[in-house]
Amino acid sequence: MNGLSKGVGKVEVALRWDPGPAGQPPVDLDLVAGTYRADDPYGTPAYVVHFDSRSPDGTIYLNRDSKDGKGFGFDEVMTLELERLDARYARVVVGVAIQQHTDDRTFGDVTNPGLRIREGYTDLAADDFGGAPGATAATVAEFVRDETGAWEFRAGVHGFEGDPASFTRVMGATRRP
Repeated sequence: MNGLSKGVGKVEVALRWDPGPAGQPPVDLDLVAGTYRADDPYGTPAYVVHFDSRSPDGTIYLNRDSKDGKGFGFDEVMTLELERLDARYARVVVGVAIQQHTDDRTFGDVTNPGLRIREGYTDLAADDFGGAPGATAATVAEFVRDETGAWEFRAGVHGFEGDPASFTRVMGATRRP
C-alpha cells in the first residue's frame, strides 16, 4: 500500500456450488468470519459471524444464506464493511465450513464449488477449492489493519481437516508451514 491508499473498504465474499445428487442429503456450505482484537490478533475471536447472525455493530453480515446450493450464481454472500469496523479490531479471518449432516463431506465431494472475493466491481480473488479437496472447512481470506489503520487483503485458501464445529475456534490461529 502506498501513502495515498485507503486500503480495502467494503468487501463481498460469495460462494457457489451445485446441489447434491437427487436422494442425497443437501450440500450446505457456510461462510463464517472471525474478528480479532488488536491486543490478541491470533487468539480467540472477539466474535464470530455465521448463519443467523451478524456482527454486533452491523459491519459484517450475510446477505444471502443457502442451505442446499439451489440458486442462480452465488448462493451465499457475506459483506464486510471494514472501513466502519472499530479500531480495537485488527484482523478479520473469513472461512467456509461444510455442514456435516449425515456423511463426512469434504470440498472434493462438493460439485462445482466456487469462491469470489470482490471490492465494488473489482475481483480480489477467486478459487474453486481445488487445493483443499480433503478439507471439511477452509480459511479463504484474511484482512489485517496496518499501522495507518488501512485494511490489507491477504488471499489464500487454507484447508482444515478436522471437525467443522471446532473450525471457528482455530481458524485465526497463526499458520505454520
